[in-house]
Amino acid sequence: MINDFSPEILDLNTIDEARQAMQDIHCTDAGIKIMQDKALFKVIKLYDVNSKAANILKQTFLSKGGEVAISRHCADLSKETSDVIIMATIHQYKRAIPVLKMQPWKLKQIAEILTTMIKEV
Repeated sequence: MINDFSPEILDLNTIDEARQAMQDIHCTDAGIKIMQDKALFKVIKLYDVNSKAANILKQTFLSKGGEVAISRHCADLSKETSDVIIMATIHQYKRAIPVLKMQPWKLKQIAEILTTMIKEV
């Protein structure tokens, strides 16, 4: 029965909120440090990304366990650009960013933007 465990959806928006939630259930400090970035899921939208870059962005995040929604036109490169929606945990962003920094088509710039955005969490 669902009420046996008093389920609750936590809306965690910052690292501090994630830490506090884990402290509240008596996680160890070491455990909190390992898990805090995995507790925050962030969705970031970028506009007018080169379609080749969008494909690499998607592949990179998929390899880290995240997801990127891109236009269907990226598959055949029939349009030059696509808006993208990146869906990932902070942990996944941190794993993807170093890979993006080594890629062409302004992905280094996108990596810097993502770095700045996740620092604000």
